Amino acid sequence: MKILVQKVISASVSVNGQIVSQIKQGYLLFVGIEKGDDKAKAEYLAKKVANFRIFTDENDKMNLSIQDVKGEILAVSQFTLAADLSRGNRPGFDTAALPNDAEPLYEYFTEQLRSYDIEVKTGIFQADMKVSLINDGPCTFLLQK
Repeated sequence: MKILVQKVISASVSVNGQIVSQIKQGYLLFVGIEKGDDKAKAEYLAKKVANFRIFTDENDKMNLSIQDVKGEILAVSQFTLAADLSRGNRPGFDTAALPNDAEPLYEYFTEQLRSYDIEVKTGIFQADMKVSLINDGPCTFLLQK
């Protein structure tokens, strides 16, 4: 399971030209689920995201979590994070979980984030989404388990 975390000033997801989710300050998460991922990995990564300290404190140090700043999360499913790029010029997706396995785990992951009293919004699983964001920093991290 891979989570690309982007600290944002704002972010939104549109489907068919209509905004379906949007947030202000917080994280835009791209969530990639691979074959073999399970609830334990989702729980671990949700805890990591909830406690990840990348917001700056009064001394301009990355020392505050999303909970500390009362930020929001926009979580977007992103199977391309599971791509195998080791051969040739075309990505392979054999390691990506099948949609019937990935969707329940994606939903479980977002439920786990909400259990930390964080406002979590989502894209639409398997939809052709257009994602807009204003990255803060820029500040981007890849978390995986």
